[in-house]
Amino acid sequence: MGKVAVILKLMPESTETPMETLKEAVKAAVPSVDDIQEEPIGFGLSSLKVAVLVEDEEGATDALESKLNGVEGIASAEIIDVNRML
Repeated sequence: MGKVAVILKLMPESTETPMETLKEAVKAAVPSVDDIQEEPIGFGLSSLKVAVLVEDEEGATDALESKLNGVEGIASAEIIDVNRML
């Protein structure tokens, strides 16, 4: 079984949510996070773009999305791209 690269967009609950604290919370919830980048959206709000490698099995991406939706300070987690690793 292979792996898939999952890119997620995480929206913080507010503009006052400390992004560095949020990044640490995401890494604590999902230790296999490969990369986290901050993306400015506007009006002081930024999102986090998170890259994670997961096993290519049924339900793995949904479980990842659910786990990140449960992190304190995150209003929503949405999968924006999935690519199979060769």
